Formats: sequence, C-alpha cells, structure tokens
Amino acid sequence: MNTIKKIVISAASTALVAGMAVSSQAAEWKGWNIHKPGYPNTVAMDKFADLVKEKTGGNITLKMFHSGVLGNQPDAIEQVRIGGLAIGNFNLGPIGPMAAEANVVSLPFIFKDMGHMHRALDGAAGDKISAGMAKIGLIALAWYDSGARSFYNSKKPIMVPADVAGMKVRVMNNELYSGMISALGGNPSPMAFSEVFQSLKTGVVDGAENNWPSYESTGHFEVASFYSLSQHLIIPECVCVNAKAYNALSAADQKSVKDAARESAVLQRDLWEKRAISSREKVMKAGVKFNEIPNKAAFQAAMAPVHTKYLAANPNLVPLVELIKNTK
Repeated sequence: MNTIKKIVISAASTALVAGMAVSSQAAEWKGWNIHKPGYPNTVAMDKFADLVKEKTGGNITLKMFHSGVLGNQPDAIEQVRIGGLAIGNFNLGPIGPMAAEANVVSLPFIFKDMGHMHRALDGAAGDKISAGMAKIGLIALAWYDSGARSFYNSKKPIMVPADVAGMKVRVMNNELYSGMISALGGNPSPMAFSEVFQSLKTGVVDGAENNWPSYESTGHFEVASFYSLSQHLIIPECVCVNAKAYNALSAADQKSVKDAARESAVLQRDLWEKRAISSREKVMKAGVKFNEIPNKAAFQAAMAPVHTKYLAANPNLVPLVELIKNTK
C-alpha cells in the first residue's frame, strides 16, 4: 500500500471514530447496501436508519446509500473495516476468506433449513462469528436472510451429483464454493455477480446458484431456465458496523444501535419470506423448468471432503461447527 493511500485510509478511519466519540453532538453515519429500492434488505436498512435516530435520541443519524452506488461489495467491506463507511449490509460469503469464523456458514449443508440458521445465528454461534469478524474491524449487529441457494442452468435438470459433472458453474469468490463445485465434478467459475447474466446468455458459464429473489430479479431465469432445488447453501447477511466506531459509543448508544439492527432484521426476514414466494411464483409462470432433488443425501455425502479439508486447515473452528450442528 502506498503512502498516500495509507494517509487517506488513516484519515477516514480517524475522522469516523472521532466523530462517534463525541456523544453530545449528532454523529452522521453513511451506510452501504447493494440492493435496489423496494428489495427486502433496502426497506429494512431504511427502517434501521430511522430506528437508529429514534433510539439514540438523535445522537446518531444514518444515511443509507443503496444499489451499490458507493462501490461494489468487496470495496464496501473494506471501507467499513477501515472506517470510510460506518455501516454495511453484507453477505458473509466474501467476508469468510478474511474471518475464518464467518466462513463456517459457507460450508455446504451446515444448516438444516432457514429456521435452524436463525436459531444458531441469533444465539451463541452468531456471537462467536461476530467476535471473529471483530478481529478484522467488523461487528455484526444483526443477521438478515439471504435465502437458500440452489442450482440453475441452461442445459438440464440437476437430479443427482453426476449431473453437475463437466458443467461450468459461476460461484462467489470463496474457495469453499469452488471446492463445492469441484467435489461434484463441475468447473467452478468465480466472477462478479454483475457479470453472471451476460455470461449465462453467451455460454461463458452453463449455470450458477442462488436464491429465488436473486434468480428472478436479475432476469437469470430468462437465460438459465432449469432450476433445481438443492438448497445447498443458506448464507446469512449481516448488518455490520465499523468496530472502532461502535466501541467508541456510550453503552446506551451501543444498545440502541444493536436493538435497532435486530428490530430491522425482524422486518427483513418477514419481507424476505414474502418476496421469495412471489419470486418463485413469477419465474414458474414464466415457464421455468423446476425440479425437486429426490435425494439430497447424495449431495451432502459429496460435500464431506469439503468439510474435512476446511476443518483440517481450521481445527480451532471444530467447536463452532459442532455448536451450529447441535443447535436445536
């Protein structure tokens, strides 16, 4: 990192933390969100901003910037880490390579269903993951839904693991996701989310994997009409705050900000469930060729080497993985 960039980063971080330390004056926060107006996360993050101002008695005001206008997700994660931004609504997928604790949620089939994920992340497991993220400058205030991810492609239904063999599948930039596709015999293709539609359309990739709202809202269903309900990943999103800024708050304001985030999560989860249903209905009416996977156990068994390799490299995380699996 060159000297000028170091100075800019240091100044941004110092300015944000200094502003937060003065509780007697209204502090102005900036927040990042990639989603468009009307999306469940966008509505919930706007509600979060309103609640922050209300619950802190105006000590903190939060201005949200949606649709990724302040940069892409990797850049925004870095900006929240260093203090250039105060708040971000992030998927844990790209945070995982930086914070090992956050990566456990990216282990395929680690969650049984959405309810299991909620119970684990709202409890002790979520606290341990947030503590791990704090080491890199992020504190998770609350957990948002990001649905269950399934496979879709332009070639054929996926019924058994062998159907993925030889298929070029887009994944997020995380070794666990690449390992997942490789374990099924496919060819993982990490790329930015914004590139997926054109890549599917032109055949650069054969398929991808995501939740119903993303599949629908991006138009991916128009160029990849086979959707196979694998639900192999249930990756939560966080409402994350710059750790130094949060720690500089009074105890009362810390509680108010966290309460606001968790209240917004209740709204987001409700809106997400409704949006997932409406998105599924929309693509089905458009003629998407949908199929249930009759035997998920075969896919789960294929993921055993992915889990084994990850835990061999991170033996200290075995208790966290067990804590999640044993959450009732």
